[in-house]
Amino acid sequence: MLTQEKLSNIKLAIFDVDGVLTDGKLYYSEHSELIKVFNVKDGVAFKLLPVHGVEVAVISAKTSKPLITRLKDLNVSHAYLGIKDKLTQVTALCAQLKLNMDQVAYVGDDMVDYAVLERVGVSFMPADGYHLLESICDKKLNSKGGDGVAREVCDLILSSKGGLLDFYQIAKKDGFTK
Repeated sequence: MLTQEKLSNIKLAIFDVDGVLTDGKLYYSEHSELIKVFNVKDGVAFKLLPVHGVEVAVISAKTSKPLITRLKDLNVSHAYLGIKDKLTQVTALCAQLKLNMDQVAYVGDDMVDYAVLERVGVSFMPADGYHLLESICDKKLNSKGGDGVAREVCDLILSSKGGLLDFYQIAKKDGFTK
């Protein structure tokens, strides 16, 4: 069950990519180049959470040039791509950051995320995530994959830590989006 207390304890938010930060569809150009579409709203979350004491990480079973470019644009320092055993990676990251699993929020959309979703302090799934995750997730989000999932998670976490509008004051400053 999702509580304000559990949310306020979060120090690390981890996001899957395909089906969470993207709509999960694979687009190929006529030259067979993979194209991924990301939501600009999620970028605000990736920049705002660390400013307020919450580390951000991305763990994906796949890797791609568009994803690498997006993560560089967002200055994501904890990016793990091509990871098949996500639970082992999350456990290692927690050890590195000296956090326990109760301090971790994880957002996943499919069965590859199941083991992590079961173990973290707060587990989220997009509105269109795989139905078998509903029984283990603390919250099914209103947003579908690629439609601002990270921003919705950011707002929930920051709301639990105080006035959301106060936290967004920094986003109004020049250079925040760079």
